[in-house]
Amino acid sequence: MILIIDDDVAVRTSLRLLLKQHGYVVEAVATPAEALHAVREKQPRLVLMDMNYSLDTSGRDGLDLLGQVKQLRPALPVVLITGWGSITLAVEGMKAGAAEFVTKPWNNDALLQTIRTILSLHEAESDADPAALSRRQLDKQYNFRDIVGQDARLLHVLRNVGQVAATDASVLIEGESGTGKELIAEAVHHNSQRRRQPFVKVNLGGISASLFESEMFGHRRGAFTDAKTDRVGRFELANGGTIFLDEIGELDLGSQVKLLRVLQDRTYEVLGDSKPRRLDIRVICATNRNLAEMVQQGRFREDLFYRINLITVRLPALRERPQDIPLLVQHFVDGLRATYNRPALKVGTRAQHWLQEQPLPGNIRELKNLVERAVLVSGKDELGPEDFQAQFQRPLVRASEAGELPEPGTMTLDELEAQMIRRTLEHYGGNISRVAKALGLSRGALYRRLEKYAIPFDAE
Repeated sequence: MILIIDDDVAVRTSLRLLLKQHGYVVEAVATPAEALHAVREKQPRLVLMDMNYSLDTSGRDGLDLLGQVKQLRPALPVVLITGWGSITLAVEGMKAGAAEFVTKPWNNDALLQTIRTILSLHEAESDADPAALSRRQLDKQYNFRDIVGQDARLLHVLRNVGQVAATDASVLIEGESGTGKELIAEAVHHNSQRRRQPFVKVNLGGISASLFESEMFGHRRGAFTDAKTDRVGRFELANGGTIFLDEIGELDLGSQVKLLRVLQDRTYEVLGDSKPRRLDIRVICATNRNLAEMVQQGRFREDLFYRINLITVRLPALRERPQDIPLLVQHFVDGLRATYNRPALKVGTRAQHWLQEQPLPGNIRELKNLVERAVLVSGKDELGPEDFQAQFQRPLVRASEAGELPEPGTMTLDELEAQMIRRTLEHYGGNISRVAKALGLSRGALYRRLEKYAIPFDAE
């Protein structure tokens, strides 16, 4: 049963008829007291709740009711119904445990899809086997053929992806650069009911604010000075399927507002054409930034944050699952055998162990590049640790501000010492006496370090 809570009889009647037409059992009440009684006695599967029940239109009575409902049944999914003017309150409601918010006037199709999605997710969580599934079991149920690994953290992610994929829930994928966020987004699409429809990737970090509307929504010829032909926007290309918005943390605040409108209403307008167009689309976003922190700093809209992260998938860094490194190396080598026609190519056990001990801040992408460089340069059929060590590239470290040290894992002590000696030599124009004094070393100790790190110098 779905419980509708709204003091407006027209809203209650409209929602009741809509849901009954689509096979749902519905009960509608007008007051918070009736709502709490129904939650206790009728055990609803989902609640549609208005934010106002009195002459005070602040929405606080709705938040109070939400808190009481959550005390009675913490796991009961609640969808808030609100106007654009109370979006901030709706975001507060999401923080307090609401599953989603819907704005008035709502779109019937979008509302029904929201209800189906939330019910599916809630039932999937209730039915989930608490015992972790093995990789073999997951592969029998889902299509994860492009994702390599057996670590428990990764398997937990894949199980969640499989459960979420069957719904149309918006998904936010978080993780460091190179952890495979795009592969996870593709897995969500390929395991969904939209798998035969388009999957459109958009790198938001590469779209300037001035071109955002044209790129995303399209334009008509003559809509602006350089619009010499019609252009189809990314949303239209993805209609019926899935759009993957990568690097959403790079989006400027103005573009965030435009994106929020589309995600809320599932409508947009092509530049130069005022006729609204409707979208049937699933949205997956990804970022390597901390969006919650950006919200606190005022750099990312809070309402957009809660709109895109109905489900959050956090990918572990490669250093957090080192036992998967040999599997990934083997996967890369299998591909390189065919690419470079070297059927005897393999990586020795000692090399595998060495790779597992490396921090690899670039994650899977860095590992793949390292393996390919070693294969190309070594020319050997069996690669050892020395072949990878010769190609291992420490990440570029940005110039440190005064008093700031490099991030842990980005440099060894020897590398830090060598860098400081080079910078001091440059600062003092190669004057060995002044360099030694500045570094707190004797001239002999400085010479030994110059030879150790093969740093060129002029003997005095």
